[in-house]
Amino acid sequence: MPEYEYEVVDAEGRLSKGRAEAASVTDLVRGLSAEGHSVVEVSESREARRALLRRRLRPRERVVAFHELATLLESGVSLSDAVHAQASGSHHPELAAAFQSISRALLRGQSLGEALRGAGLELPHYVHHLVEAGELSGRLAEALRQAVEQMQYDERMASEMRSALLYPAILIASGFAAVLLVFVFVIPQFSNLLDEAEALPLLAEVVLRVGVWFNANVWLLAGALAAAVAVAAALSRQPAVRQRTRDALATLPVLGDWLGEVDTAKWASVMSAMLTSRVSLMDALRLASRGVRLSRRRETLEQAIGDVRGGASLSAALEKRRALSPTGYNLLRVGEQSGQLAQMLRALATLYEENGTRRMKRFLTLIEPLAVLLIGAFLGVIMIGIILAITSVNDIAI
Repeated sequence: MPEYEYEVVDAEGRLSKGRAEAASVTDLVRGLSAEGHSVVEVSESREARRALLRRRLRPRERVVAFHELATLLESGVSLSDAVHAQASGSHHPELAAAFQSISRALLRGQSLGEALRGAGLELPHYVHHLVEAGELSGRLAEALRQAVEQMQYDERMASEMRSALLYPAILIASGFAAVLLVFVFVIPQFSNLLDEAEALPLLAEVVLRVGVWFNANVWLLAGALAAAVAVAAALSRQPAVRQRTRDALATLPVLGDWLGEVDTAKWASVMSAMLTSRVSLMDALRLASRGVRLSRRRETLEQAIGDVRGGASLSAALEKRRALSPTGYNLLRVGEQSGQLAQMLRALATLYEENGTRRMKRFLTLIEPLAVLLIGAFLGVIMIGIILAITSVNDIAI
C-alpha cells in the first residue's frame, strides 16, 4: 500500500506529524478522524515520491534474487531466514519490499506460494505453480530451482530476439537519417532549378518539389512523427494490440517459422519444468499453453489438451493437431513409453531452440541486404532526380 505523511491536531490542540500506510488518502483521513484527530494536511511520503524516479526493475534482477533464494534453500537455510536475508540484501527497492512482505506473511503462517501472490511482485505465472507444487511435494528448493532455470531460459530467449533485431533496426534508422539529411541539406540547394527550367523531367520535378515541401513543413512533419511515436508507444502497451501484431508477424515467411519455433521451445521448456516438479500433466498443459504468445499455436495446443482430457496420449494428441515436427512426436512417444517425459520435453525444447536460432540467422541473412538495397534505391532515385534537374537546365542554357 502507498505510504503517506500527515499533520494533525489532537483533542488537546497539539500539532503532530506522522507517517502511515493506507489504501487511499480518504481511508487515512477517515482513520485519523476516528482516533479523534483533526487532519491538517496529508501528502505522499518522500520515499513514495522518490520511488517514481527509480529505475524500473529489470527481469535479470528478479532472476538473480530468486537464484540466490534457491541457493540458500538448497544449502539448508530455513525458508524464513532465506527470505529475511533477501529482504535485507542489496536488491532493487521493489524486490526488497516484496521480500519484506513475503517475510511478514510467512511469520503470519502463510505458505510461500500464498506470500508470493500477495507480495505484488510481477512474476511469470509458472513460478507460483512450481512453488506451490514444491511445497506440496516437500521439494521446495528443487521446484524453486526449476522456476529459476525457466526464468533464465525465458530471459535468454528474449535477449537473443532483441539482439537479432537490433542490427536491422540500426540499419533502417541510419538509412532514414541519411534520407532525412538529403531532404534537409542537399535538395534545398537545387530548389531554384524549379524556376530556371521550364520543363523538368518528371522524376526531377517530383524530387525537388517533395524536397521543397518537406523543408517548408518540417516542423509539421516533426510534430506528426512525434505524435505517431506517442500513439505507437501507447498502443504497444495494449495487450490486444501486441497480440495482433505478433499474429500478423507470424504469417510472414521465415519470420513466422522463427516465431513459431521460439514459442514451441518455450512451451516445451515450461512443460518439462512443471513435470519435473511433480505438477500433474493436465495442469502442466494448461499452464504451459498460457505462456504461448501466438494465438493460432495457443488454439492448437488447447485443442490437444481437450484430446488428452478425452483419453489420448500427449504425443498422439499433438500429432493429431499437427503441433510439432515428426521428430517431436517421436521424442514424446519415447518419453511416454520410458517414463521420462520431462527429460524428452527438455530435449524437445533444446531442439526447437536450435532450429529457431538457425531460422533467426536466415531471417537476418535476408533482411540485412534487403534493407541496404531499399535504402540505396531510395537515395539513388533522389540523386538521379537532382542530376536530371541539373542536366536539364544545362541543356536549356546551351
